[in-house]
Amino acid sequence: MGTTVKKRETNVDNRPFNVTSEIGNLKKVLLHRPGLEVENLTPELLDRLLFDDIPYLDIAQKEHDAFAKVLKDNGVEVVYLEDLAAETVEMSKVRSEFINQFLDDAGVRGESSREILKEYFADMDEETLIHTLIAGVRKKDIPDFSASSLSDKIDTNYPFALDPMPNLYFTRDPFATIGSGITLNNMRTQVRNRETIFAEFIFKYHPEFKEADIPYWFDRNQDSTSIEGGDELILNKHTLAIGISQRTDAESVETVAKRLLFNEEEPFERVLAFKIPEKRAFMHLDTVFTMIDYDKFTIHSGVEGPLKVYSMTAGKDGELNIVEEQDRLENILKKYLGLEDVTLIRCAGGDRIDAGREQWSDGSNTLAIAPGEVVVYSRNHKTNEVLREHGIKLHEIPSSELSRGRGGPRCMSMPLVRENL
Repeated sequence: MGTTVKKRETNVDNRPFNVTSEIGNLKKVLLHRPGLEVENLTPELLDRLLFDDIPYLDIAQKEHDAFAKVLKDNGVEVVYLEDLAAETVEMSKVRSEFINQFLDDAGVRGESSREILKEYFADMDEETLIHTLIAGVRKKDIPDFSASSLSDKIDTNYPFALDPMPNLYFTRDPFATIGSGITLNNMRTQVRNRETIFAEFIFKYHPEFKEADIPYWFDRNQDSTSIEGGDELILNKHTLAIGISQRTDAESVETVAKRLLFNEEEPFERVLAFKIPEKRAFMHLDTVFTMIDYDKFTIHSGVEGPLKVYSMTAGKDGELNIVEEQDRLENILKKYLGLEDVTLIRCAGGDRIDAGREQWSDGSNTLAIAPGEVVVYSRNHKTNEVLREHGIKLHEIPSSELSRGRGGPRCMSMPLVRENL
């Protein structure tokens, strides 16, 4: 059965977003420069905070600045999450609402703890407040912090009154720009779900966005299943790929598909759901698969065998047509992207040892700033050599510390505007 929805080819003019591909010329991007939250990582907290190692902040910041410089030098407007958030909470009513929701999502339940933290924040300017919320609050930094409620007393040996947010420099995950709208994501873990609050308040209250008519393809306040931006890829203006992964539920993919495919103002006609193994090493779809040119993709060979692909289109009465594809990935991509040929460029050329090592530092995770032009980590030299052999223009950035967070250039960036192909 075919779609019953007539699609438009252009985006709505009064909306601040336009992303209809992975590879169109990147014009505006959202980043977060790592801060003191990284200094609040300790070995015993790594699992809780979803890290495998502790980056050295000074070097990580220099590496991140080099990343931003590459983008700016290539005509990309770079905006920072922390700056937009500080500008958003300048109104006292918004500031109070933001703090209350932040404490709720941070799991601060004890009334005494909440009041003490609010008093601690009271005299901070907006910039200091945002950086403090991101960095986390050590109990020892609040002289009068005491445990008076039962929940507080149980956690009396825990060093933080408010957990740090070291994953926030991976701005790809809390929300995702698709077409002229966004998915405001419900993230898998509590420690990361707070990250979404920044996007929620920025798009609701910031002067640049508050008057915009932004459609939500997923909304953390309405939808209870999990989805993260690293699983959301825009293959072209008609086709999305969304991973069913360790971090994204199949139900969430269906939610996004229904809202997008039955929306007349968006051009998308098909969602390809990629079922990947639920492993830390294959955390998101973009951990193992990214688009770098019209007909070229990076891939980690470890997912090719177990990969399943389901095609979703708009059917009748608001229901989806869902079909499992019975073909090789190259052929599926050729069919739905209208290509004569597709090249899958394997991490480190598919060598078992080199690929295993470089996949650990996100060798398959690239950020396209134009067709055939990508930002990559310099440390993945075997993969980078293979990319160059396939005619890809590389911007290599230093990455000894950034890569310890287990995310690459695509993970560290959220495109807001790309030119249409």
